[in-house]
Amino acid sequence: MKSYLFLLLAIIAETIATSALKSSAQFSKPIPSIITVLGYGCAFYFLSLTLEKIPVGIAYAIWSGVGIILITLAGIVLFKQVPDLPAIIGLVLIIVGVIVINVFSKTAAH
Repeated sequence: MKSYLFLLLAIIAETIATSALKSSAQFSKPIPSIITVLGYGCAFYFLSLTLEKIPVGIAYAIWSGVGIILITLAGIVLFKQVPDLPAIIGLVLIIVGVIVINVFSKTAAH
């Protein structure tokens, strides 16, 4: 269970870092640039802790799937980047994929 907490922290840190990356204006603004570097550092640190118990493919599937959803929500709220219907359909498919992996895959149980 602790591994999933580390994975959640990795996802949150990555989402913050990616949001700050957009605001960094190609690393020309110091504060968002620092947040980006620290956020990615924290994300990879927590992901490394996650990989002690969760297989890398499963952890990465969850990280990328949940991260895509969170960064899409951040894009909507922070940058007014509203996805169109095909993008929403794709996001739903990603969510379904993450659910299938976690509910039905025997690999996720290891």
